[in-house]
Amino acid sequence: MRNEIEIWAKRLCEFAGEDECFYEEFVGKLLRYEDVYSEFEYYFDNGAFCGNVTVEGMSLVDIMIWQMDHFKSDLDRGLYDMQSNPDRMVLMAFDTMLNMKSDPQKYISKFNTDTGTDYPGKF
Repeated sequence: MRNEIEIWAKRLCEFAGEDECFYEEFVGKLLRYEDVYSEFEYYFDNGAFCGNVTVEGMSLVDIMIWQMDHFKSDLDRGLYDMQSNPDRMVLMAFDTMLNMKSDPQKYISKFNTDTGTDYPGKF
């Protein structure tokens, strides 16, 4: 099964517009964190997050919600790298969680300060 997951991860990276170097780093992080790997495998099998893994109380669903809010902010700024690319959104949610494993406070700070611009006085 591991080989099948890694092949799917490679395709997901390709669909998301990422290169071989990103893929290799991503799989390396997945293999380092078994709990996130299991979540990734669950997503592969079911097309949904199981939500069993958290870092500082943040699940993959929380990360996806933040990304969507952050995406709205990027749209407001004219940045579109995740528009119409659900593969990229999923990949970046997993990558963010993997990165949070080694430096959670960096991301918690972003979650608390870098949100969408859908309310008056944000900027």
